[in-house]
Amino acid sequence: MLDLVAQSIISGIGVGAIYGLIGIGFCVIYNASGIVNFAQGAFVMLGGMLTQVAMTRFGLSLPLAALIAIVLVAACGVIFERVVVRPLWNRGSTMFVMILATLAAQIVIERVTQIVAGDQPRTLPVFTDRPPLKLLGFAINFQFLWILGCSAIVIVALALFFSSTKTGKAMRACSINREAAALQGIRVSRMLALAFALSAALGAFAGILITPTQYTAFNVGMPFAISGFIAAIVGGFGRPFGAFAGGILLGVAQALAIVFVGAAFKNIAALSILLLFLFVRPTGLLGSAK
Repeated sequence: MLDLVAQSIISGIGVGAIYGLIGIGFCVIYNASGIVNFAQGAFVMLGGMLTQVAMTRFGLSLPLAALIAIVLVAACGVIFERVVVRPLWNRGSTMFVMILATLAAQIVIERVTQIVAGDQPRTLPVFTDRPPLKLLGFAINFQFLWILGCSAIVIVALALFFSSTKTGKAMRACSINREAAALQGIRVSRMLALAFALSAALGAFAGILITPTQYTAFNVGMPFAISGFIAAIVGGFGRPFGAFAGGILLGVAQALAIVFVGAAFKNIAALSILLLFLFVRPTGLLGSAK
């Protein structure tokens, strides 16, 4: 039993890292604009879907197909910001209206994907086709190592981007005070478009990493969006690295729930963690205690 629990924790960490990347995408947009983008799950779905299409229909290698998919999804993020978000932003729409608009956009993207690519599940080959590693009696597959390694690289790259680059500092300034940033000559609208591009690219990257371990389809976006949103809440909404930690916690909790009470209770475990943090520590893991 202990071996099963430990193996489940390892799997939960891998899935949780994906949730964390999605949660970071939520935080990037929220910090730049104050908007909660529930179309984030669509970017995750598109990442895996476009990579699979590029490989099967055009014969591209996995790395090239993944790179093209990330660029295309980032472009979709900019288009989404221009077409859906920017008009509402300029009109001074409320947060409730913004959330409804992103939810509607998520549904539209799902249905367009269904029409264009069909409703059949798709998957990607594992990045390293070798037997799992045996470590201390546990089996660790290479895709798990890819997920953790790539997630760590993304975390470090984001930290350097926000702390060491002019653009990253400008985005941070917008997150602190958009009006003051604009008075300092920062083009807030450009930072908003960049935030959506970065968030979409993160979502696509997460989708590419997870698709070899589970199928992708037109309707997988919303579950990923909800899990990423919970990860962001648990970590302290607006705190990217807290969102990653929240994703790990969520993934492990779901994995343990499957072991002890069954797969049907996986989502209940996630919602229970959300409620627990909202009641006990609403500022999240990395937020200031109140």
